[in-house]
Amino acid sequence: MASVVTFTAPVNIALIKYWGKRNEELILPLASSLSVTLNQDEMCAKTTIAISKDFTKDLFWLNNEEQTFDNPRLLNCLKEVRRRAFEKHGDKNSAERSKYHVHIASTNNFPTAAGLASSAAGYACLVSALARIYDVDGDISELARLGSGSACRSVYGGFVEWFRGDLEDGTDSVAHQVAPLEHWHDLHVLVLVVADSKKIVSSSKAMKQSVDTSGFVQHWAEVCVPKQITSIKEAIYNKDFTTLANLTMTASNQLHAVCQATFPPVIYMNDTSHSIVRFVHAINAVHGQTNIMYTFDAGPNACLFVRKSFVDKLASAIMKFFPPSPEQQETYFRGLTVDLSQDCSCTHYDQLAKEANINIERGKIKFIIHSKIGDGPREITDNSQHLLDRKGMPLAK
Repeated sequence: MASVVTFTAPVNIALIKYWGKRNEELILPLASSLSVTLNQDEMCAKTTIAISKDFTKDLFWLNNEEQTFDNPRLLNCLKEVRRRAFEKHGDKNSAERSKYHVHIASTNNFPTAAGLASSAAGYACLVSALARIYDVDGDISELARLGSGSACRSVYGGFVEWFRGDLEDGTDSVAHQVAPLEHWHDLHVLVLVVADSKKIVSSSKAMKQSVDTSGFVQHWAEVCVPKQITSIKEAIYNKDFTTLANLTMTASNQLHAVCQATFPPVIYMNDTSHSIVRFVHAINAVHGQTNIMYTFDAGPNACLFVRKSFVDKLASAIMKFFPPSPEQQETYFRGLTVDLSQDCSCTHYDQLAKEANINIERGKIKFIIHSKIGDGPREITDNSQHLLDRKGMPLAK
């Protein structure tokens, strides 16, 4: 019978973005980045790993579909975990176990490859499970980075910084927690899913194009990001939402400016994305203060951060400016509950929409996930929650 472990791991949303590598093979970034980890009850990856001397080959299933195991990043993670396990134990049994084949099953409860950090959650989950099954100790953020750069930030909860690092071997390019989730526990997010299909241009490909062709990327990495990292950490420590919001929105705009300055240009945001940007600035202006901040990763989907006290007002405003189609009505808001009876303080929202150049029509947003700041990877000890049985084969769910 196989040994089986299961973990879940969270999505993280970058506030100061990761874009571009100084070493493609080791996945070393041009600049440091900083993110917030989201609650796994709403968005997470889940991975089960089984290991046995009886397995005849490595197998991998993603979202219930078998995938090729010939994935360099997956193989790099597995190779490094096995190396650390042998280095730690160094005995004959460990050496033999490192040769056993593994079966891996992974799933997401949110769209894959749609700009919602699915690879970050997936690889953080993978290395957490691998470290457990091979009994590897210590910081695993470097392991996660070998799979997907931003995955190193998903091995911690709260606010997390990924250091650029200076060493050529990448051993100092790791993540650390800036502040735990308890520090700013009332920070919530509404993820506005504009598109849930796979991106036309992957982040990895687009990053390389930017490094090779964008005249802005080096200035952004060397001048803009270091200043933003210092300022945003101070805003986090002080729980200064206005400064946090201004820095986050600026960083998001700069990322997409770098993408557009790439040749050929990489365009991730669409018309609805830009309408959401104008919507956020319009609502903040109506209230005379910054209550909402937006950020867009490499995709059209918006993450709108607010304090808990403003969640229901924001949700009500979204219903007015971006109403669902009749068939979307029942599942439009997902995750944590929202109270749509709250007044969004936009009595003349139609006039405001006109001034902000927002064309109100149904169905522009597919659905919305309400979440909050969360913790790092969790081990699932309930055997009924495994994705693989004791023979290492997928369980029907």
